[in-house]
Amino acid sequence: MALSWPILVPRVPEVPLGEKRPVKPFFALLPTSQLALALGLWVFAVAGQELPAQEPPPSVALSAVRITPESAEVFRLDGFLTEAFWAEAQPITQFRQNEPAEGEPATEDTEVLVVYDDENLFVGVRALDSEPERVVSRILERDKIMQKDPFFGRPVFGGDDAIAILLDPFDDNRNAYVFATNPNGAEFDALLADEGKEFNADWRGVWEVAGTKTAEGWSAEFRIPLRTLRYPNDSERPWGFNVYRIIRRKNEKALWRAWSRDNGGFHRVSQAGDLEGIGGLPPTGRNLETKPYVLGGLEETRRDDGTLSRSSETSVGLDMKTEVRPGLVLDLTLNTDFAQVEVDDERVNLTRFSLFFPEKRDFFLENSGVFDFGVQGNPFEPPQFQMFFSRRIGIEEDEDEVVPIMGGGRLTGRLGGQTVGLLTVVTNEVKDIVPREVFSVARVKRDIGDNNYFGVMATDRRSSDGQNTVVGADGSFYLTPATNVQAWFAHTFTQGGGGDDLAYGVSGTWRSDLWEIFGRIIQVGPETEAKAGFIQRHDVRRSEIFARRSFRPGFLNIRRVDLWFGGNIFTSVDGTLEDWAGGPVLATQFESGAELNVFFQPGENRPDEDFDLADSLYVPVGEYDATVTMVMFSTNPSRPVVLRGNANASNFYGGTLRAVGGNVTVAPIPQVALSAGMDRSRVKLPSGEFTSNLINLRGTYSFSTRLSANLLVQYNSLDEVFSSNLRVNFIHRPGSDLFLVFTEERGVDDDLWKISDRASVVKLTYLKRF
Repeated sequence: MALSWPILVPRVPEVPLGEKRPVKPFFALLPTSQLALALGLWVFAVAGQELPAQEPPPSVALSAVRITPESAEVFRLDGFLTEAFWAEAQPITQFRQNEPAEGEPATEDTEVLVVYDDENLFVGVRALDSEPERVVSRILERDKIMQKDPFFGRPVFGGDDAIAILLDPFDDNRNAYVFATNPNGAEFDALLADEGKEFNADWRGVWEVAGTKTAEGWSAEFRIPLRTLRYPNDSERPWGFNVYRIIRRKNEKALWRAWSRDNGGFHRVSQAGDLEGIGGLPPTGRNLETKPYVLGGLEETRRDDGTLSRSSETSVGLDMKTEVRPGLVLDLTLNTDFAQVEVDDERVNLTRFSLFFPEKRDFFLENSGVFDFGVQGNPFEPPQFQMFFSRRIGIEEDEDEVVPIMGGGRLTGRLGGQTVGLLTVVTNEVKDIVPREVFSVARVKRDIGDNNYFGVMATDRRSSDGQNTVVGADGSFYLTPATNVQAWFAHTFTQGGGGDDLAYGVSGTWRSDLWEIFGRIIQVGPETEAKAGFIQRHDVRRSEIFARRSFRPGFLNIRRVDLWFGGNIFTSVDGTLEDWAGGPVLATQFESGAELNVFFQPGENRPDEDFDLADSLYVPVGEYDATVTMVMFSTNPSRPVVLRGNANASNFYGGTLRAVGGNVTVAPIPQVALSAGMDRSRVKLPSGEFTSNLINLRGTYSFSTRLSANLLVQYNSLDEVFSSNLRVNFIHRPGSDLFLVFTEERGVDDDLWKISDRASVVKLTYLKRF
């Protein structure tokens, strides 16, 4: 049984005095009722129009200083801020705590300065510290400084002292770039969309950073090409700007703006301050980028007769990117390849539904938030409905087959008051498996006020075997600064019999620092088909409600305790009860950052069809107690050794499930990160029993911020599969890579060490900007 947990929407609290752009009630800003009758025509008719400028309320600002080309030429990216032009810039210093003492001045001083020329934006940071020897800096690998919170989807820091910069060049109060680093100069970048509704940590920009420890703490210098930021031609307008610092040994989070717990947070782009003084920038032009690749590889695959077939491969391809107009980017890809992507994690399916594997391919991850429609998943369960799921393209899950991608295009960005997205990809046929197919997606989201939107979306998948089309509309509205309502509706159309039905969802959240109420209803019809998307289960109506009361006890080194209570009910569309679960969840966070969570949820499962659990044990139709008790913990993330673990005892389809899992991460020096994990599940049912063990070992060695090697070794006892994946990445210039990849899988006919397949690949990419 999947454990229930509230899927929460972004925090929408009150705006403190002095913060930027108060949220307006959505009902004062909605268009007329005729909009619902002519939605598509209206959206596209106004797509190219600029919204009237609104005068923002006064806010704290940082002034950027323009430097001469001669000063830029002598700039040395070393993290020390020794160039003379840094002395000309006025820093921002007024940082306040979000945690632990909300609104109080940060316990350590921070200075941030910004200068620029015609080509680059330079950001200098002095992170002063009264105990510089206690600054934590164990990360050297790229894209590890921050991560996406698995429940809320917001940016959170890893285990190091770090600084993150937010830039909103269009000052649209919704979308922003994020750049972060630590004292080692490790790189992290991401895109924020819709004030944190989507945090895309997989976006990769072209920029550079250097960090260093000093006698006063640590410092860093960012060099961000203006072409990476895609600014508006009206360059006299201020940019949205914010800074977020974590002092890891204290677990202290400090921000320049948006520090309030009730309504703030780094993801709240509308509450960022202003970056002023940036003017006279050159027009963006077409901003053309080309990125060709060349690839060579060898592969061995075991035939049905037991022998190994050997083959070689050489391939070339091209990715192109150009700015059609400021903020609107066209990406083209030809003969797309993803040889460098890490393999999927091994899993055991202990449900009666399909597993959901996340997307890892770069082309589909960039700007993926534009195409979000439906319900997002969480660590305990997959999404119930997603209109578009990019892993449907180029991967045939049922046959475990990679489908060649011939080419495609994507247009994403801003058009006036709209966020738009268009995607078309063509995949080649794989004989006797899939025909040639065309996947298409169209998306438009219209801004309403400062924080609300109304959108439409359509997906289409077609081939010689048939076609499937899904259309829908969605929206997110703030009724009050603390109350958010979201809704979506979709209709599916399939060529031939069946596949035409409805799906919808409505949710509402009221949230403050100490209280929260969340409710939601989702329905997916029995004939609903989204062949370019993901549907967990059909013929289902899900109703859920959760409430939270939080406490800050101030003793036993406890920072915060969240007490959740609620549950959900699953019925068929005609109202027949299928599953239910509910109960309390107690989540405790300690001052160090360690956490302890306890779950107790009585429940019941009522499968309406027989099925085989994990393809092993027969489960007949029936009514089964599904009470779950679970404990989860994690230790202080700033330590060189971090432990995470969980234990689960459940009543399970007329029997029992006993599961334990754990992971230990060791980072003795910045160059080395090691982790070992194991999940063991013991299932006993009336039809039989089995024990599954999943073991994984990960190792990373970072020779520098430009060169790293990653090794993943996995063992699945139930499938008797042993696999390894070694990836070496050398960034030979910003945006250009050399990849060396070796992948092997063993386990054939109960012989664990017999090779199933293996491959080695060398791939070289080269980014050229025109």
